[in-house]
Amino acid sequence: MTEFRSIDAATGQASGPAYTVDGLAQVEAACAAADAAFDAYRATTREARAAFLETIADEILALGDDLIVAAMRESGLPRARLEGERGRTMGQLRLFAGVVRAGAWQQLRIDPALPDRAPLPRPDLRLRMIPVGPVAVFGASNFPLAFSTAGGDTASALAAGCPVVVKGHPAHPETGALVASAIAKAVAACGLPAGVFGHLVGPSNELGAALVTDPRIAAVGFTGSRAGGLALANLAASRPVPIPVYAEMSSINPVLLMPEALKARGAALGTAFVGSLTMGAGQFCTNPGLLLAIEGEGLDAFVAAATGAVAQAPAQTMLTTGIGNAYRSGTAALAGADGVEQLAAGEPGEGTACGAILFQTTAAAFLANPALAHEVFGASSILVRCADAAELTAVLKGLEGQLTATLHMDEADADLAATVLPVLERKVGRILANGWPTGVEVCHAMVHGGPFPATSDPRTTSVGSMAIDRFLRPVSYQNIAPALLPAELRDDARGDGAPRLIDGVLTL
Repeated sequence: MTEFRSIDAATGQASGPAYTVDGLAQVEAACAAADAAFDAYRATTREARAAFLETIADEILALGDDLIVAAMRESGLPRARLEGERGRTMGQLRLFAGVVRAGAWQQLRIDPALPDRAPLPRPDLRLRMIPVGPVAVFGASNFPLAFSTAGGDTASALAAGCPVVVKGHPAHPETGALVASAIAKAVAACGLPAGVFGHLVGPSNELGAALVTDPRIAAVGFTGSRAGGLALANLAASRPVPIPVYAEMSSINPVLLMPEALKARGAALGTAFVGSLTMGAGQFCTNPGLLLAIEGEGLDAFVAAATGAVAQAPAQTMLTTGIGNAYRSGTAALAGADGVEQLAAGEPGEGTACGAILFQTTAAAFLANPALAHEVFGASSILVRCADAAELTAVLKGLEGQLTATLHMDEADADLAATVLPVLERKVGRILANGWPTGVEVCHAMVHGGPFPATSDPRTTSVGSMAIDRFLRPVSYQNIAPALLPAELRDDARGDGAPRLIDGVLTL
């Protein structure tokens, strides 16, 4: 077997411990162990499963500063950001512990028999959601904690009762190994089969392909590029038994600068926009990569403030050399496109560090060149100047699916907002007003998803408690003897707190 080492994001040089590259034998072993653990794990009580998730959170915290130091070196992200991300990772696990305990995720439904119904009797029917089986999770480069080894995909799959096999991101193997060790400790501490969690490491695409095509894997969670997500989806679809891939891929997150808001606070919006654009070197899937505005009062003030802030922005270390090179290539393509003007550029940086860039174009040029709407991962954005509301709406209708759309508006913008909201509902998963899309709250009402290519399945979210639904499927029991029914579907089930829909009436 070969070995590889992680790369220091700031220097681009290999550093840290060496890791043995996993191969097909390790994929086989991890998937076999997950499959062997599935029935025992899915049979755990809600309380036992919730306690397991909380134990993972405790074990991650117990890793202490070693985890933060490793993640800083491997990602180039600052300490404060990573400490916050660790808190979010633990918070997600504890959120799902609460979800598991509450039991609503089971969607329990009981339609009692109606033997005397005419013209035909109704059989006794009962339904619950069950876990789909072992889940493959791919770690993300831009969130080495919250979207990786113990991130939202892993937390929601474990909450659903599915064993998880993680393919760690090769950009942060030490961070992944530390978190994997914390999960393994939690598995042992809770007396669960070791196969409930597996961790594979290695830089090759073949490793991920082998994992997705293993017949024991029942679903896939992925956060990353469109090319990577589509490659996995194609592999999963070509299996003898196809499986779903829940991929969060690309988005440019349009921000609509409404006329009255621009009049009132154009300059302030320009400064605040650059703060969102440059956060984390722009390496967020919710980064505001597209600005839309109608020509009018306040727009020039916005542009002046934004260009000034971009020009003063320091270069920032990108996650990997490859991501930095892709950013430079993408911004160079925008700079060379017909009808596109570069408004401002920050400190250019060198090596793995890159600077922010702001472009502008007209609605006509934007509509004529679909490439202008492609994601450039990093602190790059393009302002599209529209002649009127009709042109603004045309640009919105021509967009691909997005994770978010933002409205900066005042009360007097309500009529225009009402016109564009139905268009946005068809295009995005989250619509927000008078804020910035960077920053995703982990809660019950959050949607971090959207129409293709933002995600591969617009019906789902990868953040928030609804993420558990991706890894569940319904089973209906017809005329099954009470002694054979799952306990939560029996007539004498009492006191567990899970809601049930009985003959169409919600019962607690």
